Amino acid sequence: MKKIWKLWLLSIVAVFLLAACGGNATEEKPKVDETETSQEENKDAGAEEAYPITLTDAVGNEITLEKAPEKIVSMMPSNTEILFALDLADEIVGVSDFDDYPAEAAEKERIGGQEFNVEAIIALDPDIVFGHESAFGLSEEGYQQISDAGIPVFVVKNAADFDETYKTIETIGLLTDKQEEAEQIISTMKEKVEEVLTKLENVEEEKTVFVETSPAPEIYTPGQNTFMQEMLDMVGAKNIADDQEGWFVMEPEELVDRNPDVIIVMYDYIDTAVEDVYARDGFDTITAIKEEQVIQVDENITSRTGPRLAEGLEAIAKAIYPEVFSE
Repeated sequence: MKKIWKLWLLSIVAVFLLAACGGNATEEKPKVDETETSQEENKDAGAEEAYPITLTDAVGNEITLEKAPEKIVSMMPSNTEILFALDLADEIVGVSDFDDYPAEAAEKERIGGQEFNVEAIIALDPDIVFGHESAFGLSEEGYQQISDAGIPVFVVKNAADFDETYKTIETIGLLTDKQEEAEQIISTMKEKVEEVLTKLENVEEEKTVFVETSPAPEIYTPGQNTFMQEMLDMVGAKNIADDQEGWFVMEPEELVDRNPDVIIVMYDYIDTAVEDVYARDGFDTITAIKEEQVIQVDENITSRTGPRLAEGLEAIAKAIYPEVFSE
């Protein structure tokens, strides 16, 4: 199972790289159709229902819902976390094989992973399926088959920063008639982010950081135009891999030469992940090794663009500047 997860991780890295080179069609943000009553108009009027509602998804497809969905399928862990946080546990009838949070997700019907089971999804007869832009390129035919069966499929944007994550939560809340719950989630996240950044205001010396998303011999790391880069910028840390774009392999010798103050390990499918970094030949000259600053951080809370992302920012900040959070 650990090997399977590693393959999944690397496949997602590949998908993100492809997405970064994609066309403008995937860059359009979800919007309310101007022919329908907008979200703001509904709030101002105090309306209990926002339906019928028409929205355009991340790949330019338009869907219309006549009422709040009573049966929902989620095809991505981040979508699932948002839906559960919106108090839609009873409405969720299917989730992907990789959904592991919250614990209740394990009780839902599994519809597959990267190669999802179209027949199983159709058999669940959902009112809406929430897909994801990061996987769309590899699964477009399957998405079309679901749509052809008369089931609305909404492809959620692959959020690149906190603002787009907030927009995603807002949009899913709008489609599911959970606007107030979405606003509360976003408000809580923003409060946590502000709390973390306030604590970091007095940091005087910027630390250099290397983020490792897969182990040797192919040590992947995120560079520019990644969510991790944004997080490091937010907490005031220097990414030693910011001279390249997206995810790429850094050779061990190069890592040694760049000599980070902190090494963050972002995977847990190897029980000895941190110990293995300390044990690598030639790494004993790296400051992070000498100062015992190799820290493991839960990848799920830093890569899933959902309600726990603010916790992920805090975890990154604590890993880099532990002294600030021990005061």
